[in-house]
This record gives sequence, C-alpha cells and structure tokens, in this order.
Amino acid sequence: MRQKKTYDGYNSFQYLEPGADYKPFKLAKEIGRVEPYIVPVTPEQEEEAQRLLEENIVISLHDHLFVTPEDVTQIFDYQRHGRNWTGYEGLSVSGIDIIFENFMDGTAMITSRAGWKWTDIIHDIGIRFSDFAHQEMIYRAETFDDLLRAKKEGKVALVATLEAATAIENEIDRVDVLYGLGIRCMGITYSESNALGSGLREAKDGGLTKFGQQVVRRMNKLGMTIDTAHCGDQTTHDTIEVSEKPVFITHSGAQALWNTNRMKPDWVLKACAEKGGVIGIEAAPHTTLTQKHKEHSIESFMEHFEYVANLVGIDHAAFGPDTLFGDHVGLHHAFASQLSISETHKGEQFEEVEYVKGLENPAEVFPNVIRWLVKHGYSREDIAKVLGLNVLRVLKETWAR
Repeated sequence: MRQKKTYDGYNSFQYLEPGADYKPFKLAKEIGRVEPYIVPVTPEQEEEAQRLLEENIVISLHDHLFVTPEDVTQIFDYQRHGRNWTGYEGLSVSGIDIIFENFMDGTAMITSRAGWKWTDIIHDIGIRFSDFAHQEMIYRAETFDDLLRAKKEGKVALVATLEAATAIENEIDRVDVLYGLGIRCMGITYSESNALGSGLREAKDGGLTKFGQQVVRRMNKLGMTIDTAHCGDQTTHDTIEVSEKPVFITHSGAQALWNTNRMKPDWVLKACAEKGGVIGIEAAPHTTLTQKHKEHSIESFMEHFEYVANLVGIDHAAFGPDTLFGDHVGLHHAFASQLSISETHKGEQFEEVEYVKGLENPAEVFPNVIRWLVKHGYSREDIAKVLGLNVLRVLKETWAR
C-alpha cells in the first residue's frame, strides 16, 4: 500500500560536489534496510485501508527525516560535519501529507559535544532548509492554509519543530527569532532540565519556572504550538495550565501500561485532553512496550493508542512515531548518555529488539497503522480523526492566522 508523492528522485545536496563541498558518507537504505512487515489483513480490508490513505489527511506529529550512516559508528563524525541527509525517497511512499520534522539538534555537535547549542541549531535549520529549497516534494508549512495544500498537490507539508527550547538559554526573544526562521512547534524541555523547567529524567520535578511561564505566553502570542513530550510530569501539567491554548504531547504513551519516565501518567494525559490538546503515540525503539507485549512492535504501540483513546477520548489521540531512516537502536546506543536514554527507561525490564516490527521507519508506519485500525473495526470517522483531523484542530487554535 503506497500513496506516492510528486518525487523526482532528488537526493540531499546533489547540487554540491561530494569530497569538495562536503565529506560523503555511505548512508543507510531508506527502503528495505530490514525485512518489511505488513499487518495481515483480508483483501477487502486492504482495499479499505488504501481508500482511507488516499482520502484522509495523514499527519505524523513527531518524526525525523534524518538518514543515518550505514555504519552507525560513524555517527559522531557525520554529525560533526553538520550536514544531515533527508530521506526523500522513503518519505515519498510513506503516505504522510504533513510531517512534524524535529531535526537532530540533541545530537548536533559542531561547536559542542553536548548538543542543544544555539549556533548548532541555527546551522542545522539553515542547512536543512537550504536542501529543501532545491527540491519540490517537501515545502515548509508556516500558515494553516499551507497545511491544506499538501494532499491536493501530492506534496508533503513540513512543520519545522524543535524538541526543546534549551538553546534559547535565558533569551526570550530567541523564541521570536526561531519563529521568524520558520519554527512552528517547540518543546519546553528535553529530558534534561533547562531554564524553563524540568526534564523527564529528573528525580525531582520543580515544575515550570517563571521564565518558562514567560516563554509559554510568548509562544501563545506568536502562534507557535507547545510540546511537552520530554518534560517532567509536573512541568508538563504546569505548562498545560499556563498556556491559553491547547498543548501537544507529541510522542509518548501511557505510564499505566509501561512504568517509565518516558510515558505519561493518567493525570497528565487527562489534563492535556481537558485543555483541548492531543497526545501522539511514540514508536521509537523500546518506548511503548506493555506488560502484554514486552517485545516492541506495532501491537504494543497500538495497545498504548487504545489505552489513551479510551482514557481521554478519540478526539485527543494521534500518532507521533519518532522514527528515522537507519539503525535507530544503534543510534540510541551511540548517544545513550547524551540523550539520557537509559535513565528514561528505568523501571521496567525488557528484551531489546534490533528494530520495531511494523514501525521501522517513516515509510512503514502509517500504512500499517491504517491496516491495524481497519482490522480492529474502527470507524472511518474515528480513523480520519486520529490520522490528522485532531492535530489540525489544535493547529487551527494555536497558529497565527
């Protein structure tokens, strides 16, 4: 099941000369890196799934179009050169119409080994936007009307997003700078605390700071949507309360099913929904596991989806897969300490997988999600909501006209 976009075969930076303008790396395959998995359905269900893919706006609330080196041990050298490849070929067959692209700023290391530095983030945004400008399939969505063009034109609307506001340091006007550069959604913290609040790795969550409150209000005024996926629970709740507009939890799951810091407890999920927000279900390796499905796959992922939808209502559920092109598990190993990955998995024991079956990369996720929903009897109306309409509702409320 594939809905192809207007892709002309462009590859990142093909307007430059390898070896002269940049250091080339052998990159992972965007399609077929691992054995593909298709959720088993009947021919009639497959036909219905294809119709739903073609008729509905499909939104990935959180992803990375980043392509890793084939040899993931080269990742540090690759990142130091500050020129990330985009998986255009894989995206072209993903069925995604609107994608929240989160770049790779937590791993940017042009000026520092720690990531999240202002200069590195501006460099990353500029390089990626320069690459986007040389092709026609992806375009930057900066107004609500921009979002609605993608399906009709056979293109992909890209919502430029940062996972954390860490790089603004204590400079609130940097939020305006980021907005001016095209950023339309931003997280409050990553897993580590910053000047705005506590990240989810912290043993003690001090909540949203006074400066954090100022940033939330500035984002509301600018029309930049707020994400709290990597915030501590109290910081998330405080942000929801302070914000005058709905908030996203772009990529997470239910702590009631898998008791780790990376998942959100019921009281936080409910608070998000009560404010009109939306929760995107995460698919990055070893996140949305459950006691019933301790091997990460589409089954455990969808168990989190059903739990959240039943808890807060189908109008507040969506999908934020958090996938990329390449060895995601290997990438986590390489950046384990920098991204606090091991600490955010504390509390549960699990068997590591090489990749998440059925959700390995952005090209695989949504065709399988739609098949799963059709197979399990979800109505066309509810499928349309979780594929895109719920997210569009929040963006209509939060973005500047």
